[in-house]
Amino acid sequence: MEAARTERPAGWPGAPLARTGLLLLSTWVLAGAEITWGATGGPGRPVAPASRPPALPPLFPRAVVSQWPEQLATARRGAALGRRPGPEPLPQPGGGSGSVGKKQGEAGGPSPAGALWEQGTQAQGKPGGARRSRRAQPPSALERGDARATALADGSKGSRPLAKGLREEVKAPRAGGAAAEELRLPSTSFALTGDSAHNQAMVHWSGHNSSVILILTKLYDFNLGSVTESSLWRSTDYGTTYEKLNDKVGLKTVLSYLYVNPTNKRKIMLLSDPEMESSILISSDEGATYQKYRLTFYIQSLLFHPKQEDWVLAYSLDQKLYSSMDFGRRWQLMHERITPNRFYWSVAGLDKEADLVHMEVRTADGYAHYLTCRIQECAETTRSGPFARSIDISSLVVQDEYIFIQVTTGGRASYYVSYRREAFAQIKLPKYSLPKDMHIISTVENQVFAAVQEWNQNDTYNLYISDTRGIYFTLAMENIKSSRGLMGNIIIELYEVAGIKGIFLANKKVDDQVKTYITYNKGRDWRLLQAPDVDLRGSPVHCLLPFCSLHLHLQISENPYSSGRISSKETAPGLLVATGNIGPELSYTDIGVFISSDGGNTWRQIFDEEYNVWFLDWGGALVAMKHTPLPVRHLWVSFDEGHSWDKYGFTSVPLFVDGALVEAGVETQIMTVFGHFSLRSEWQLVKVDYKSIFSRRCTKEDYQTWHLLNQGEPCVMGERKIFKKRKPGAQCALGRDSSGTVLSEPCVCADWDFECDYGYERHGESQCVPAFWYNPASPSKDCSLGQSYLNTIETLTLFPVSPGPVEHVHLRVPFVAIRNKEVNISAVVWPSQLGTLTYFWWFGNSTKPLITLDSSISFTFLAEGTNTITVQVAAGNALIQDTKDIAVHEYFQSQLLSFSPNLDYHNPDIPEWRQDIGNVIKRALVKVTGVPEDQILVAVFPGLPTSAELFILPPKNLTERRKGNEEDLEQIVEMLFNALNQNLVQFELKPGVQVIVYVTQLTLAPLVDSSAGHSSSAMLMLLSVVFVGLAVFLIYKFKRYVLLSLNFESEPHVRLLRCEPASSSPTPPACVPSLAGCLYLCQINK
Repeated sequence: MEAARTERPAGWPGAPLARTGLLLLSTWVLAGAEITWGATGGPGRPVAPASRPPALPPLFPRAVVSQWPEQLATARRGAALGRRPGPEPLPQPGGGSGSVGKKQGEAGGPSPAGALWEQGTQAQGKPGGARRSRRAQPPSALERGDARATALADGSKGSRPLAKGLREEVKAPRAGGAAAEELRLPSTSFALTGDSAHNQAMVHWSGHNSSVILILTKLYDFNLGSVTESSLWRSTDYGTTYEKLNDKVGLKTVLSYLYVNPTNKRKIMLLSDPEMESSILISSDEGATYQKYRLTFYIQSLLFHPKQEDWVLAYSLDQKLYSSMDFGRRWQLMHERITPNRFYWSVAGLDKEADLVHMEVRTADGYAHYLTCRIQECAETTRSGPFARSIDISSLVVQDEYIFIQVTTGGRASYYVSYRREAFAQIKLPKYSLPKDMHIISTVENQVFAAVQEWNQNDTYNLYISDTRGIYFTLAMENIKSSRGLMGNIIIELYEVAGIKGIFLANKKVDDQVKTYITYNKGRDWRLLQAPDVDLRGSPVHCLLPFCSLHLHLQISENPYSSGRISSKETAPGLLVATGNIGPELSYTDIGVFISSDGGNTWRQIFDEEYNVWFLDWGGALVAMKHTPLPVRHLWVSFDEGHSWDKYGFTSVPLFVDGALVEAGVETQIMTVFGHFSLRSEWQLVKVDYKSIFSRRCTKEDYQTWHLLNQGEPCVMGERKIFKKRKPGAQCALGRDSSGTVLSEPCVCADWDFECDYGYERHGESQCVPAFWYNPASPSKDCSLGQSYLNTIETLTLFPVSPGPVEHVHLRVPFVAIRNKEVNISAVVWPSQLGTLTYFWWFGNSTKPLITLDSSISFTFLAEGTNTITVQVAAGNALIQDTKDIAVHEYFQSQLLSFSPNLDYHNPDIPEWRQDIGNVIKRALVKVTGVPEDQILVAVFPGLPTSAELFILPPKNLTERRKGNEEDLEQIVEMLFNALNQNLVQFELKPGVQVIVYVTQLTLAPLVDSSAGHSSSAMLMLLSVVFVGLAVFLIYKFKRYVLLSLNFESEPHVRLLRCEPASSSPTPPACVPSLAGCLYLCQINK
C-alpha cells in the first residue's frame, strides 16, 4: 500500500514543486493481488499538508514529452540504448525504490525538494526523432541547419546564441510605438557557464515572495550509475543573475540531491553522491552558506516532520532508519530492517505524541509487522504493535485519518483500515469485486475514494467511495480507463476539479471507446460533456449527445515544468483548461485546447493545437506557450478566460524550451523558462516579468459574480454557491483572496443528494435495490462481533472461531440425495499438508457429532426434506468449519439450463457466486411460474460457459399416493418449460445487465427414486460432475463464525435502525438523510 498526498494534484506529499501539477502513485505487488495506495484529493485538488516530499521525475525534452505514454516508453528505451542522457534513479518516498502504481509514480516518500530537470536531447527540428547527447554524439551540420530553419519558422530572424555567461535584456515596449512593433515582455536570459555537459538539473524556488532560486546541475554517468560532476547555482533576484557556489560547498564535493525543509524553506540540505563520500551539507539562510557533516551511513531518502522543522528521518541504503532532532547535525539509529517507503511521522490531532513514528519492520523469517515508537525511545520494550498479526510486506500506509494494511491468508488478500487510530476493521467491497489491484485515490473530506481493478478487467478500473470510517465501499463508476506513466506507474484517468468540491472528470471505456464524463456529486450521477456550440472560426459545431460529445485527456503531467493536459486551480474556482477533441470518442491525434469558465457545464475551444497553459496572478490571467519540439520566442496572455489572446515576445533568440516554472503564490508575476539556444549552448534560464502588463490593482468594480450550476440546477452537493471573479478584460492585478465563494447556503435535500448504502445498487434515478448477493436481513454493518443483533425475526449473537494453521475448509456434498441411499461427503482443507486433523461431522439436529480422522464420510439420510451438514476441522487449539444443505427426496426430475452470453463476463467461477446465482435463478422461476419455492432447486456448474441444472422436487410430506404426486410433478415441469421456452425467465444481475435463462435440451432426465426400476447411480454420476471443480476454487475464506445462540425474539416488532430486514414491498425502500444533513451517505430506511 502506498500513500500519496500533494498540494495540487492532491495525492502527493507536498514537495516544493508538487504545486506544478505532478501526480504520482506508488505500486506494490503482493501474493494474490497488486495494490496501490495513494491519496489524491483528485488530480487538481489540494489536500492536507504533506509529510513526505516526493522524488520528482526529470524534465524530458519537448519533442519527447509531446508523445503519448506508449510512444514515450518506446522512445525512452531506445534512447537508453543510445546512451542519451536520461532520468537518474531518484530516492523514493519514504526511502528506497518502490514498485509502482498508484496513480502516477511513487508517492509518500522523501525526496529532493527540487525536481529533476533533464536537458533536451532531441534532434532540433525533428519532432519525432531523438535529439542526441552532446557528450556522446555531437550534432551534425545538417542538424544545426535544421535548428536554424525551425527558428526562422517561428517568425524570428536567425541569430547566434549569446556568448557564455552573458545576460540578455529585453525592454518592455514603449507606449505609442509603431503599429507593427512586436509586443514584448521584460525578460533576462542567463547562461549557466561551464555546465554544457551536465544532463540533469534540480530547481528550487523558495516562493512566498522570496527572490531566491537554487539550481543543482549534474552530470549523471549512466554507465557508472552515479553523478560524476555537479554545480550549485543561486540567484537572489528572481533569476536575473546567478552565482556559482561550488567553492562554498567544496570544489571536490559532488552533490547528488537538493532538499528543502517544507516547514521552513530557508533551511536547505544537500547530499553528496555516495559513490564519492557520505556527507550532508546544511544551510539555514536559503543556501547562502553551508556546514558540512560526515555521516557513518549512506542516505537513500529523507522525511521531514510536518510541524517540527528540525526533526528529520533518514532511510539508509542498508534499510536502517535514523532520526535527527537538530536538522541533520546528529543522527540516532531507530530500527533496522525497515521496509522501503514504509515509515511515517505522526499526524497532528490523531497521534498522542508529536515524535511518534509509524513503521513497517521485517523479521528474519520473512514476515512484516506494523510497529510504532518515539524517535528517542525506540527500544524493544517501548515499541508497540497496533496490529497483532503479521502483515504483507510493503502494505503499511498512514494517511490522514486512516491507516491501511494488507494480510494474505489462504491465497486471498484482505485489507484492513483503522479510522482515527481505532481498532482495525476489514475493508468491505461488494462481494464479487474480487480485486486484483487497488489504488486509494483520495482520503479527504472523511471519505476514501478507491480505484479497484476487478478480476475481469485489464486496462480499466472501477471507482468506489467509502463511508466515513473507510470500511464499506459502494460503486461510483465502472470501467475508468488506465494507462502506464513514464516511470511505469499506473495512471487512473480520473481528475478532481480544484476549487469546488464534488466535481470529478473521468474517462470511461464504453464498447472499446473512451468517453469523458463529469459528476457534480462525488460520482452519484455522471453525464457526457456537451461540445462547444461553435469552433475557433465561429462555425457551428454539429455534435448531438450521446453520439457525439467533448472528450478530454485527464493525465496529470509527470513533468513538473509543463502545465499538463488538464489543469485547474484552487484560487480560480470553475476555471478548467484541458486538451481534448470533439467526436464519438477520445482521440490521441486530432486534439485541441478547450476551456470552461463555469465548472465544466459549458466549454469553448481556444487553440487547435496542443499548448501549455499556466495560471498567472492567482488564476486571473492565463499564459500559453505552444507545446512543440521546435524553438519558440513567443507566448500568449489572456485576461478574459481565453476569449482573446495577446501575443508577446519573451526572448529575441528562439529558444528550445524544456519547461517553465511559475513562482509559488504567483504574486510577483514572474515566470522562469528553461531551455537552450542550440545543441552546444549552455543551460539558459529566461526570467519573464509580467508586472508591466498589469496596469493597476483590482478594485471592487472590477469583479462580477457567477452561480455554480449542475445542468441548470443551482444546488450542488447540498449547497447553493455564488463565486466572484474578475470581469473579462479588466487588466488589473488580483490579490491572494480576490477569488472565491461569496455566498454559500444549504439547500433542501433532494433525491440526488443521496447515494445507495453498502449492498444496494441504484435502479433508475432514486431507487436503491439490494444486490443479488446481498441479504438485507443479514446482521447490520454497524453490528460487530459479540453484540446482539435485533430484527423482527430473531436474535443472534456472533462469536468468532479462533483461526490457526487451518486457513480454509470446503465441504463437498451433492445438492440432492435419495432417501435411504448412502451419500459420500468430503471436506477439503487448505493448506493441505497439516499433519493429523480431527473432523467433527454434524448431521441435521443431532446432538452428537461423528468424529473421524479421515476427510470423508458416508452417510444415509432417513428423512425427507432439507438436511444440514456441518464439518468442523480441529488442528491443535484451532477450529474452523463449513456448512452445507442437502435436499433429500424419494424422487425428483431435473433439466439442464443455459444463459445469455453476458453472464459469462460476470462469472468469477467460484462456489459462492454459483450458490448466489442459483438462488437468483430460483427466485426468477418462482416469480414467473408461481411454483412453490420449496419445489425448485438450481445448481450452477463450475466452468464456462455458465450452465446449471434445474431440480424439480416433490411437495413436502406428500410421499403417499406416489403415482398422483408424480403426475403433479409433470404438470410443474411443463409449466416451467413453457416459461423457459418463451424467454420469460430473466433476472437483472446488476443495473443494465439483464440475463435470460434457457432450456439446454428438451429431453427430461428420468424420475429417480429408491425402487428397483430406477437406479440412482446414473444421476449421482451426473451430479458428481457438478462438484468436481469445487475443490479447485478454494481461494476465498468462508466466514469463521459458530452460531452459538438462535432464539426467536419474544417481541417480534422491535425496530432497531439498520438492524432490520428491508421491506418486502415491491417498492424499493426510501432513502433518509443522515443526522448531519446532506452528507451523501444514503441510509436505507428499514
